[in-house]
Amino acid sequence: MKLIRTYLLIGTIALLWSCSEEKSDMKQSSPTEDAYLVINPIIKTTNKQLEYVAEINAQLNVEIRTKIKGYVDKVFVDEGRTVKRGQPLFLISNTLNQQELSRTQALVKMAEAELKATQIELENAIKLNQKNIISKAELSLAEAKVEASNAKVAEAKSDVARAKLNVSFSEIRSPFDGIINRLPNKAGSLVEEGTLLTTISNNDDIFTYFNVSEKDYLDLITIKKEGVPRNVSLLLANGSKYPHTGIIETTESEFDKSTGNIAFRARFPNPEKILKHGGSGKVVIDNLVHNAIHIPQKSTFEIQDKLYIYVLDDNNVLQQRSIEPIFRIPHYYIVDEGINPDEIILFEGVQNVKGGDKITTTLISREEAERSINQ
Repeated sequence: MKLIRTYLLIGTIALLWSCSEEKSDMKQSSPTEDAYLVINPIIKTTNKQLEYVAEINAQLNVEIRTKIKGYVDKVFVDEGRTVKRGQPLFLISNTLNQQELSRTQALVKMAEAELKATQIELENAIKLNQKNIISKAELSLAEAKVEASNAKVAEAKSDVARAKLNVSFSEIRSPFDGIINRLPNKAGSLVEEGTLLTTISNNDDIFTYFNVSEKDYLDLITIKKEGVPRNVSLLLANGSKYPHTGIIETTESEFDKSTGNIAFRARFPNPEKILKHGGSGKVVIDNLVHNAIHIPQKSTFEIQDKLYIYVLDDNNVLQQRSIEPIFRIPHYYIVDEGINPDEIILFEGVQNVKGGDKITTTLISREEAERSINQ
């Protein structure tokens, strides 16, 4: 019986000691649990990406039109096929031009025969004039006839050249290496002069045109003058990033008065022929901002569409302060005024406090804050 009482006494003492230790631990840990995490504003270089809606154009894109009226006799290519410079595309059947060529060639022969006759008359007139059989005026008349016949021959030959040119228009060839677009007129179609037969594009390189504001224009053109090539990237219509980098080449000569914008042109290589004439996307320009002040988004709160943070004074009292970010990136607001780099701001828990509260704080490093933000 005494042994049992001894065991009970020992157990009671152990239990009381354990409770005492737990209370001691709670007292030691409570200040840490009640402390709010605070940080200095994060200062680092950031990338402000500028996005502009872009129109995609082929390096070369031209319309192929017929210069003569006639029937489409043959179509040598198909839609979407690659062609080489000088390759035949269409043959237009035009009997009228062939007949005109034959007629003008016949007129040349007639004019040459007439010229030969007048030359013989001139030779006889020279001999007769030397024998004083005909007057000098008759000799001059014979010379004038030869000159007129020469002019008729030249005119007839010019008509032949024009007729040959019209006949050559029957065969339409590719002006450069490229890709054939839609063929609205098939073989057998009657086409008028100027009818669109197809378009052809050279997509080896692609031009993207995009409009920028005057402020952005001045920033971009300054960097270009400093000799730094301005590389850009391209977001496609489905949101994916184009794998090749482009370069800004040139700008228009004046601003659009209605919008205040000016157009830039960037060139992108297109080895896989992914980009097509008439497409769209977004040109993305990286703009590095050095020593930018980063305010974590979790450290901010809104009141009537205005953004605020809590800044600690020397007595750890929270002061509500308004900030105006110049732009936003994932997890951060970037500001250029309203906060000094050496001030301390409340990192998290802004929803649990109010201005004027005095709090217990734990200052964490930039690396700890970034790890917490990225979790």
